[in-house]
Amino acid sequence: MNKKTMGHRGIDPTGETTYKKTTSSALKGAIQLGITHSVGSLSQKPERDVLMQDFEVVESIFFPSQGSNSTPGHHHGDFKFKTYAPIAFRYFREMFGIRPDDYLYSLCNEPLIELSNPGASGSLFYVSSDDEFIIKTVQHKEAEFLQTLLPGYFMNLNQNMRTLLPKFYGLYCVQAEGKNIRIVVMNNLLPRAVPMHLKFDLKGSTCKRRASPKERAKDLPTYKDLDFMQDMPEGILLESDHYNALCRTIQRDCRVLQSFKIMDYSLLMGIHNLDRAGEEASTAVPDTQKKAQGQKPLYCTAIESIQGESKGNTSPQPYESMGGIPAFNSKGEKLLVFIGIIDILQSYRLVKKLEHSWKALLHDGDTVSVHRPSFYADRFQKFMCNTVFKKPTCKFDSHIETSATDALKALTLFSRLSSGVQTARPDLLPQQLNEDEITSSSADTTLSATSPGSFWPSNTLALR
Repeated sequence: MNKKTMGHRGIDPTGETTYKKTTSSALKGAIQLGITHSVGSLSQKPERDVLMQDFEVVESIFFPSQGSNSTPGHHHGDFKFKTYAPIAFRYFREMFGIRPDDYLYSLCNEPLIELSNPGASGSLFYVSSDDEFIIKTVQHKEAEFLQTLLPGYFMNLNQNMRTLLPKFYGLYCVQAEGKNIRIVVMNNLLPRAVPMHLKFDLKGSTCKRRASPKERAKDLPTYKDLDFMQDMPEGILLESDHYNALCRTIQRDCRVLQSFKIMDYSLLMGIHNLDRAGEEASTAVPDTQKKAQGQKPLYCTAIESIQGESKGNTSPQPYESMGGIPAFNSKGEKLLVFIGIIDILQSYRLVKKLEHSWKALLHDGDTVSVHRPSFYADRFQKFMCNTVFKKPTCKFDSHIETSATDALKALTLFSRLSSGVQTARPDLLPQQLNEDEITSSSADTTLSATSPGSFWPSNTLALR
């Protein structure tokens, strides 16, 4: 018997995490065996255009513990592995530049790492050893909803690959002992290689949106909307072009979510404080265990999700390879912000309508998190672009006297100490721009590059 449970997640008497009474170690092993077979068999199928019927295909393979002609022997117990829409997801992975061998190497070459702070959803989360992919267990209704979303998701990605929405790379199911454990493979928003100093889950709602005392006691608590408004009333300050590009991306993504009648999603945000990192770097221990990676996925970091193609022949700056959006706080401290929209598999079905009606009786209906999609999208956009992210004003100039060079030196030192991995992206080469070009860029044009001098706004730039 499990000692304690949260949803389907529990802990057995030995202290190991379980999901639907399947131990985490057995689940990880089954996932890696199943994905290895799925990707391998998919390589035998010719490349072709995606057809509507491809979104409904489900392939299944049985893995007996003693092995078979097509599957290896293992010690996890008999299980069946299902792959949903394999052709469609292969197309999605190709769009993001993920080669089959890199996908397999990331997910199956080394043991998956279970996240120790999975949150209150009752799901299990695993991260690949190279930090690129997250594997999350999802409920039956969420997996079913994702399947219905796939044609529209396919259309949206073809129109715009730069999005803060989750990047879905695969949907699978492990069937063992009469239980179905559905998992989805996504991009990892918060790389473990970059220490986060603050983390927020933001919805634009204020009803009971404060971290609990139990959450606050964790090493890295996940704070909520009211915590942000209290602790960071000045918001996070972005250079004008970054702010405009980010708000356009949020507006476009919310329009897509609203069209699918999706609500109750969040903006997950991790903040890396470069000034603090510079101090911590002096005591950091170099990680010599990391191995070189293959080509990193495209359009999957925060900075890539909001900016346009980069051009030029100069080497990327350290912050570009880390993927965060450069920003600063009201104290003038340099930040890297990692963001993405999460939990989009909640549609405004009857149960959510009833939940909103009940909460509206107890609280102000406009402040609760569960709301009709159109209202939710509008409130979400306004909160993110008016409260969370802001453009600095001229009166803030006095806080920005330290040059960006100091921050770059600190970040370079931290990068050398904390990682031996070459993470530079050959497809992200910054273009050298002069100051006149930066300050005169149009708000209607997506970013094409970032010069070293505009890493953080200085008091010589137009801060609007």
